[in-house]
Amino acid sequence: MNPEQLVSLVIPVFNEQSNLDELIRRCIETCNGMGLPYEVILVDDGSKDKSAEMIIAAGETHAGKIIGVILNRNYGQHAAVMAGLSYSRGNYIVTLDADLQNPPEEVAKVVAQLQAGYEVVGTVRQKRQDSFLRTLPSRVVNRVVQKSTGVLMHDYGCMLRGYSREIVDAMLQCRERTTFITVLANSFAHKVIEIPVKHDQRAHGDSKYSFWKLVNLQFDLLTSITTFPLRLLSIIGGIISCFGISLGLLILVLRIAWGSEWAAEGIFTLFAILFVLIGAQFIGLGLLGEYIGRIYQDVRDRPRYFVRRIVGRDL
Repeated sequence: MNPEQLVSLVIPVFNEQSNLDELIRRCIETCNGMGLPYEVILVDDGSKDKSAEMIIAAGETHAGKIIGVILNRNYGQHAAVMAGLSYSRGNYIVTLDADLQNPPEEVAKVVAQLQAGYEVVGTVRQKRQDSFLRTLPSRVVNRVVQKSTGVLMHDYGCMLRGYSREIVDAMLQCRERTTFITVLANSFAHKVIEIPVKHDQRAHGDSKYSFWKLVNLQFDLLTSITTFPLRLLSIIGGIISCFGISLGLLILVLRIAWGSEWAAEGIFTLFAILFVLIGAQFIGLGLLGEYIGRIYQDVRDRPRYFVRRIVGRDL
């Protein structure tokens, strides 16, 4: 098998037993149609249904083509993708969700751009088939990531993406616990492109992300890639300080001009200032706590995941 032409398709799987058979069939048909050697790496992220058993059976049936990586518990989508990347051997690596909302047939478009020399191939979902509660957090994080990283890409949440071997090897050398793969890859890439891809409705099963899980995920990913919130906190603190000084001067002038009775001896004004400052302090402590928590996780240097079993490959 020539790794220079090998395509590695990495797919994290969590409770997708209703989609797995069709996913595997369509992935094999698409990869066979490309005329390149390939491997489909299915990473079971601690599924509670029969997904792991189905992946093991597929790996035994299609040995060498379907590779099963079975994690011992649920570590999250990005950790599962990193596990799949660590077992990939191809020169062209494509990641894909298991829910079939991104059609596997679109993989050929991504591989064609990688063959053209691009190091990272992003995708933009056309006519997105998601609810407002799914698209709103995605739009917010796209805007924030664009501003904080300076990389103008329009759909950081789409898992259908392509990476060259060099980019994947660089990402695997990074040991931080919370990883935003799409931004991490862009930080190493020189030639980046975005292409439009189709987006289908979920045929079976439900989304694994509730609204609050999406909010928490975006917050985790934001604090893992940039210190911009800390800088923003400093800016807000400066504005509040200037406002406090200006308000103090205004109160002094009004007290001299009208006396202390005009504002209940200044008590309400002092309470308002106190509440503003207390709120700012709590926001600052919360943000600092998030970053200190990240430091705590990293200095422990625990593995991102633990692999229980590998099927479909002679290691």
